Parts: sequence; C-alpha cells; structure tokens
Amino acid sequence: MPIRIDLDDLLHARRMTLTELAERVDITLANLSILKTGKAKAIRFSTLEALCRELGCLPGDLIGYDPGGPDLSEQEEGAE
Repeated sequence: MPIRIDLDDLLHARRMTLTELAERVDITLANLSILKTGKAKAIRFSTLEALCRELGCLPGDLIGYDPGGPDLSEQEEGAE
C-alpha cells in the first residue's frame, strides 16, 4: 500500500513499547499491530489524534506516502 505508518522509529525515539502505546491510546495490541504492519485499511481520526498526542508528533510524522508501494486495490484483487 502506498500509505505507510511509521511507528517503529517514533516508538524507538521515545523509548516506548507497542504495548505501552496501546494502553495509553486505549487500543488493543492486536489492532495497533495491524496498523503498524500496514495491514489496516483505515484509521479513525480519534485514533490518529490519540497516537499523535501520546507520541508527541504530527500526523505527517506518523503517516507517510510511498508512491512505489503496492496499491491496496491490487492487493484485494489478488486475495480473491
């Protein structure tokens, strides 16, 4: 997917674990892992806001765009 979530670097810089972030944001570890691995198809603004608040970052620090990445619609077609 051309959209990527850059959680690893932000977590490392803040010396925070994925589990700790999940607890602070009140999201399940499983859902946060799906987001982190790029398998999520959507993110709520309230979740994005909570992540940015806890990580002390802007949305653009967390979300990136890679035009060379596979398109989500191509992934869905291949899954059928």
